[in-house]
Amino acid sequence: MPDRASFAERIAGRIVVAGFDGTELPHDLAQDARRGALGGLVLFKRNVESHAQVAALLAELAGLAPEDAPSIAAVDQEGGRVVRLREPLTVLPPMRALGRADDAGLTRDAGLLVGRELCALGFTLDFAPVLDLDTNPKSPVIGDRSFGADPRLVARHGLAFASGLREGGVWPCAKHFPGHGDATVDSHEALPRVTHEADRLRSLEMAPFAAWAAARSGPIMTAHIVCPALDPALPATMSAAIVTGELRERLGFDGPVLSDDLEMGAIAEMGGPAAAAVSAVRAGVDGLLVCRSLALRSEVIATLAREATDDPVFSDLLERAAARLSPLGRPCGPVRPLSWIGSDEHICLKESILSRLGRS
Repeated sequence: MPDRASFAERIAGRIVVAGFDGTELPHDLAQDARRGALGGLVLFKRNVESHAQVAALLAELAGLAPEDAPSIAAVDQEGGRVVRLREPLTVLPPMRALGRADDAGLTRDAGLLVGRELCALGFTLDFAPVLDLDTNPKSPVIGDRSFGADPRLVARHGLAFASGLREGGVWPCAKHFPGHGDATVDSHEALPRVTHEADRLRSLEMAPFAAWAAARSGPIMTAHIVCPALDPALPATMSAAIVTGELRERLGFDGPVLSDDLEMGAIAEMGGPAAAAVSAVRAGVDGLLVCRSLALRSEVIATLAREATDDPVFSDLLERAAARLSPLGRPCGPVRPLSWIGSDEHICLKESILSRLGRS
């Protein structure tokens, strides 16, 4: 039986989703995947040489991970300015275009197409759709990534897009709870504050997430924003009042919760990734993103493991978090072969959806 410290280190590794430089799986990540200590990978443009190369990388990842500890294969493939994979995959217009068309069937079909493409490559999780509201024209982050400013419209199209992704075989992930749309600061650079009263946040910003939670649509990603009406000190990612109090208890969400990237500037203001990781897990977050630095990933895992070794309550939190994340390492629908991309069926579906969008 493994000693407590090594067990804690392995479980800590299972809740961290890592990014890296290059187009091949780094040796350390491959070793951790083999021993069931890798939560998963998130790929960016810097990791993409071709769709065949991505498929080979993700097939290697899937082949290494043990059956009881599958590794998540994630990507941000929203549409518009946030896409990591281009032709021969579909590059959708921004989600604002789908919101303006206001055809939930079209939005669902767009999600289905993206889901089938990603699943054929080996992805299991798409960090989409955005459920933030497009309420502030000065927002440097959200804007046209949102379906619109009306929470009912955003909920309707967010759920439709998610339904398509799931049918296509990949898990959707709604972002960024409790709502990043009205922030005027980019959390990649610094820590934003959204100063609305709690009633406003609950009736507008959080409304699409309430619909998501009720529909049990999939995981949710937290925002690195401070909402003083809910927690005067901590950003949502690190706040028990927001993750446990608002999301888990008030909205009744019992699915996986993932953080936004812990390497962002907003987290640097809160003591850095390792300290934030411990606070996030204590707040109720299950999965932690460390999107580039393997050294920071190691630091985060070591810090979590030490905390778990010293505190059995924290160790239990890590185990529950790893259990919640585990299904996200497997496809949630039928898997098409890589050869489906570029096939007549794929091209026909893509052309049909882009044509319908063009007519809207």
